[in-house]
Amino acid sequence: MPGIQRSGLLALGGIALAAVLAVLGHLEVNDDLNPWSLTVSDFAVSDRGGVIDGAMVVLAAATVVLLAPLRRAGARGPARALLLAWSAGLLVAALVPTNDPGTAMGTGAYLHRYASVVAFLVLPVAGWLLAGPLGGRAAGWLRVLALTSLVLAGAMVWSAYPGDRVLIGLVERLLILAEVALLTVVAATLVRRHGTGEVAAFPGPGHRQLAEVAPGTGRARRVTPARGA
Repeated sequence: MPGIQRSGLLALGGIALAAVLAVLGHLEVNDDLNPWSLTVSDFAVSDRGGVIDGAMVVLAAATVVLLAPLRRAGARGPARALLLAWSAGLLVAALVPTNDPGTAMGTGAYLHRYASVVAFLVLPVAGWLLAGPLGGRAAGWLRVLALTSLVLAGAMVWSAYPGDRVLIGLVERLLILAEVALLTVVAATLVRRHGTGEVAAFPGPGHRQLAEVAPGTGRARRVTPARGA
């Protein structure tokens, strides 16, 4: 299915561009900012409308690109809805800045914070739900990355409240790395499965249908039904 492959490649390109922009944003900000104790949002607010905000918008767009091909690949509504919630959270966080480090939080800062929390929490759940439809080695990676993300999200919540923000910047960046890796696995799996003719599983009512994508034709044909699989 060339459409699925193209969408996967476009999403991979967006993820890579977002990563490059995020790194550039860290290199451009004031040297006095400490990445181990300050969050990515703290860096972004120091360069309002800069490349870090741009990275969040690009990553949100790359995720939206995955929604249609995932539906065609058998992903159910809840997983796609959670991916959409992740994208919305990223967009809100990009458009509504947090407070400057060391200043009191206002309404916008709270909106930014909770939009970020929602985004960080829903993506691992989406990844877990996508493990079944995508199957194969991707399923294992998605489950590992989903669990890793949830553990890191819990560590970040602890640091933000009882932990007095100890190493919150480091924990957040590890969390972002895990979640971006999760998205990369999803996009790369769509590209690989639908670009090589690999047999893929599509969930159906009470069973799975196995379909083989013929290379160069974009057509899928049923191979065999596997009940109870």
